[in-house]
Amino acid sequence: MWNIVVSTVVFFVAVWYFRRLLDEQGIPKGMTRSLLVLVLASMVSLGSGAVVDWLQGPQPKAGASQDMSQLLKQVDGERPQN
Repeated sequence: MWNIVVSTVVFFVAVWYFRRLLDEQGIPKGMTRSLLVLVLASMVSLGSGAVVDWLQGPQPKAGASQDMSQLLKQVDGERPQN
């Protein structure tokens, strides 16, 4: 979950930063510049998400069938018995 939050915030910060940087360099606005900003911001965002995942360490992985059986046990246990 933190991966999504951090990478989204970093994406918008990177877009702002790269636009400002290219404005200072005097590069005219256009389709190529917009695409460059999008690609650079996406790369920075993906990298920050990978760093967040790495910092959180390995996560336990449960199989889908195991999750479903646990869910069915909980639902069955909460039903009123007649």
